Amino acid sequence: MAEIGRRIFFTAAGALATATAVGTHAFASGHARDARSADEYVDVQLLNITDLHGYLDAAPGSSSVITGAGGKKYTVGGVAYMAAHLERLRAGRANSLFFAPGDLFSGWWFSAESLADEPTIEALNRMGMDFASAGNHEFDKSPAFLSQHMVDGISYPTVDWDNSFVDSSGQRFHGADFAYYSANMVWSGNGQRVLPPYNIEWVDAGRGRRLPIGFIHLTALGTELMPASYQPGLGSLDQLATANRCAAELKARGVNAIVLSMHDGAVAGSDFNSGTNPSGPAYELALRASPDIDAIVCGHWHTAFNMMVPDPAGAPRPFVEAGCHGQIINEINLRLDPATGKVVRELTTATNHPNTRDVAPHRELAEVVTYWSGYGSRRAAVALGKQTASFTRTRNAAGESTMGDLVADWALWAGRQPTGPMNDANPYPNVPADLAVIAIAPRLGQAIIAGDLTYDSATDGTVAFGKAWNAVGFGDPIVTATVTGQQIHDALEQQWTVPAGGGLKYAPLAVSANVRYSFDATGPAGDRVDPADVLIDGTALDVSRSYRIAMPSYTLLNQDGYAAFTGFTSPYRHNRDFESFVAYIRERQRIAPAPLNRVTVKNSAAPGARIGATTVPPRLRRADGTLLPRAEAAMLAAGRPTAEGFRVPC
Repeated sequence: MAEIGRRIFFTAAGALATATAVGTHAFASGHARDARSADEYVDVQLLNITDLHGYLDAAPGSSSVITGAGGKKYTVGGVAYMAAHLERLRAGRANSLFFAPGDLFSGWWFSAESLADEPTIEALNRMGMDFASAGNHEFDKSPAFLSQHMVDGISYPTVDWDNSFVDSSGQRFHGADFAYYSANMVWSGNGQRVLPPYNIEWVDAGRGRRLPIGFIHLTALGTELMPASYQPGLGSLDQLATANRCAAELKARGVNAIVLSMHDGAVAGSDFNSGTNPSGPAYELALRASPDIDAIVCGHWHTAFNMMVPDPAGAPRPFVEAGCHGQIINEINLRLDPATGKVVRELTTATNHPNTRDVAPHRELAEVVTYWSGYGSRRAAVALGKQTASFTRTRNAAGESTMGDLVADWALWAGRQPTGPMNDANPYPNVPADLAVIAIAPRLGQAIIAGDLTYDSATDGTVAFGKAWNAVGFGDPIVTATVTGQQIHDALEQQWTVPAGGGLKYAPLAVSANVRYSFDATGPAGDRVDPADVLIDGTALDVSRSYRIAMPSYTLLNQDGYAAFTGFTSPYRHNRDFESFVAYIRERQRIAPAPLNRVTVKNSAAPGARIGATTVPPRLRRADGTLLPRAEAAMLAAGRPTAEGFRVPC
């Protein structure tokens, strides 16, 4: 992962951060200021948003405030306001296209996420989305979920529970009225693309003529290896080579105006409508990508900038990103030569418009938000089952807790489930898990357990949908993989580390109910667990044989510090954590805390005995103190590479 990460987040250094690309405004030339009065050309308006993440209502906390020139603050967000701004921006424009470079759904607003993100698609349909690039989070469930359900509206498997809910108009979900694209996401088995690589849109050139504009689409490199979008059956191709190849194909088809929509980004200062000192993978690509590409629209980094960057031939082209969570609408205006269809670069303009809430919200979209918010509240109250007592994260002397044991038992259940109807990116067979582990207080990153399941006497222990959903998960899948007994032993040893200042730190792993093990409190870090003291279904751990182990992808991919599992084989991806945990409670119907006897301590009273100090990583917060969404916090806190100190959020 680390090696791939360095490739993903390679950034500008030294000579590539040229003065011509730093701090330039978003006009290709002085003539561009008067571009809309140049009637001899064909005017085309490109509007785009990115990384909406299902926030139909305004995102909470500091995500709803952006900074412009001179430090001016703008309160932003919400699709009802966005629709009103779009209506104003489109007025009088004969050629206007609305698109997005990814991560529109797989969101962090409960009322969208818990309803299969269908609310997001309805809102985008009503706002007139024309097409979109697939971001990494569009693959959080599966390629089939994206193409068959979200686009085509095919149900799976239970209508009104898993998906296909009735929307605000009273109609059953029918899918997106727009298409998704990606030029560089491929099936690992045969190298075939998962989605079409590009689309060609035709604009009115007057007097019955039309001109083509090509849009190339890229997904973040390494999407298939990110915890949430972990898909063993997928791969991602090099972005630069793919973009250049697609540009050449479009040119060969007679397309002379080309836009790159990429779900990867950069950082370029704090003013959302300019760009200074840019760096990041998208900026590196912008300096090198084919001169045939006339504009580059970014996403993924949750940043906002608007600037011109020279192509390899020295001609400026827009390089933009429109923040996240519905903060900004980016507008690029292209002028096409009516004879050739080429972009007149010196007349290109770009602007980032804040999605301010100082306008009257669009009535239709406001009704959509209100409808789905109410639906989400009702869904949260649906009873799943009963609990006999509270499950808490309180640990005993051995580091075991009732909540940790419950979640480990769920992980084993999840790792033994049959293949789902849209689980289509698994190249290896679904071999059931032998055991499961859960990091309850990980060495780094975030804990997958977000809260306790406390007994509610008023409802006789009812476990409601929202309570279960919010107790566990990042939106990552449970993965079953083959590991050796030695790897299991080494992971158990990695629970203990010696901090730089001395002492002993203990980052306990919860184990499923069919596992028992002991550790020696007098042993040094790295030598506390005897394989003979680790029992799986009553049999001692054999370090030389293989086992099927179930755990969150976050742990398997070493995001929380247990490197022993690196080198696993034959991974099989199951359902996402919070959805799967809800399904577990619903199937079990009645859950009861188990005795805390899975982990025992040897020599606990001997001289020099030490259990180790346990610290649960704190939930990450925004600058204003509000909690970050769990998925975003997990990515930010994980052991992932950074780009010049900037850690990519999603």
